[in-house]
Amino acid sequence: MRANPGGEIAPAEVFGRDKLIERLWRILERQSLVLSAERRMGKTSILKKMRAEAPADKLPVYRDLEKVRSPLEFAQTIFDDVESYLSRSKRTAAKARQWLTNLTGLEIGGIVKFPDAVADEWKTLLSKTIEDLVEYQDRTVIFFWDEMPLMLDNIKKKNGESAAMEVLDTLRSLRQTHSELRMVYTGSIGLHNVLTSLKRSGYANRPTNDMKAVDVPPLSPNDAEELARRLLEGENIETDDIQTTAKAIANAVDGIPYFIHHVVDHLIEEDEAVNAARVDAIVNTYLIEPQDPWDLRYYRERIDTYYANDEKQLVLNLLDILAVTDTSVPFDDLFNRLESRLVNPDIEKTRDVLTLIQQDHYILLQSDGYCFRFPLIKYWWRMHRGVR
Repeated sequence: MRANPGGEIAPAEVFGRDKLIERLWRILERQSLVLSAERRMGKTSILKKMRAEAPADKLPVYRDLEKVRSPLEFAQTIFDDVESYLSRSKRTAAKARQWLTNLTGLEIGGIVKFPDAVADEWKTLLSKTIEDLVEYQDRTVIFFWDEMPLMLDNIKKKNGESAAMEVLDTLRSLRQTHSELRMVYTGSIGLHNVLTSLKRSGYANRPTNDMKAVDVPPLSPNDAEELARRLLEGENIETDDIQTTAKAIANAVDGIPYFIHHVVDHLIEEDEAVNAARVDAIVNTYLIEPQDPWDLRYYRERIDTYYANDEKQLVLNLLDILAVTDTSVPFDDLFNRLESRLVNPDIEKTRDVLTLIQQDHYILLQSDGYCFRFPLIKYWWRMHRGVR
């Protein structure tokens, strides 16, 4: 196995995710999924492995939705995917084509591009397209939609909150209409960020309450260590003790696959035998590198993007407090410390914000209080915020 930092991992080389994938297939037997995780956990690799190795009774359709910016573009994207699949059986999305013909008065043949003039009819076009796909299937159709939250955020910015709400509600209606249809939402920003924004605009629906939410964790300690060991062997990297070095890599980056690949890739250039101390020094170098090759500043910058103005100072101060504590902090203690930093903080808003930053994978709530979820990110936060 070779190091591949940031590149596309072949399905056969997606390591340590077999049990999780088995669980996801079991869930998909009965319902759709919202797959959430922090960046770099390998969500996309998991989806692509599932698509490549799908059971015979499943029809997986994968699409990255990052560049979609309107409901009509979304309907067009799904139409293109459905037509691509149906063409293998010399069929087309006949219902969608016929409806478009009736609407426009034009004969629809060959490659279809939805005209802007039918933008208000995107829901019908989408529904007809889905009908065209599921009608002749003896398999469960599963749409794997990567960057779904980012698409919704794009739609909200370009077309307004109501358009994003309609997309969510339409997809829920389609799931209820077609019992053999499944959807998997995932992306680099949490769906809850988009839903929270929509709720501020009056959106009261719960468009994913029929879907199972599953978190993609880091690799288990054993799997993270084994991945590091295989990469060290695959790159023929000389070490003082390969098992000790592999364990040091896994521990230093909290078992996150992307960072494991990065560290091993860096070690290829080492002139001397590698040991655990050298691993720690390399990770520290990445944390302070001004060019930020691991894009860790994202953890700070996304607060300005996805949190309301009256939440930002709460978030920053709560994370600053937790970054300098070595143990979990109970809520009362945490709020007392917050009061020493902010004037009259609202206790209920503080509770709400703590829930949001848990959903954003910054922190965990344990039996004895709150703490950073990832020691690596905690260490980076403390250094770059200059908190003591």
